[in-house]
Amino acid sequence: LAMNTLHTLLPRLMTPVVEEALRQFPVVVLTGARQTGKSTLAQHLPSAGDRAYRTLDDFDVLDRAERSPEALVEDGDRLTLDEVQRATRLLVAIKRAVDRDRRRGRFLLTGSANLLLMRTVSESLAGRVQIAEMWPLSQGEIHGVRERFIERMFGSPAGLRRVKADPGQLEQVLVNLA
Repeated sequence: LAMNTLHTLLPRLMTPVVEEALRQFPVVVLTGARQTGKSTLAQHLPSAGDRAYRTLDDFDVLDRAERSPEALVEDGDRLTLDEVQRATRLLVAIKRAVDRDRRRGRFLLTGSANLLLMRTVSESLAGRVQIAEMWPLSQGEIHGVRERFIERMFGSPAGLRRVKADPGQLEQVLVNLA
């Protein structure tokens, strides 16, 4: 979901991806560049009402995350922690909580895509986490149509379909795939 100029939410292609990941893994990390809609998506997922929401943009929450990450992690049965890169020690508390209770969908974490966060998440939560990368709004999302460009270009997520064309024909190949 994203805000447009009329302040209505636009459906995001990542919504079903994140929801499916929450059904499969104890921890889902929604990452991506700044201002791509990670926080908005996390707050407006169909399952958002089933989880407590805490943002580390709130200084009180950030202070709790730094002073007592275990207590913050136990704040709810299912928890969304927004801007988790602000307190990476929190990941150790999440790992310990998941080791005690591997229930799927326990934690949805959002954070900026940076190498330190990705390495820390991968090391701390190996085998417990699915990472989903959020991109800016696509033209299809803006115009309310389901685009198939990526699927047509690369095939199913399981395989890569190679497009053979001479460089001079690439533009036509791309137009035909869209």
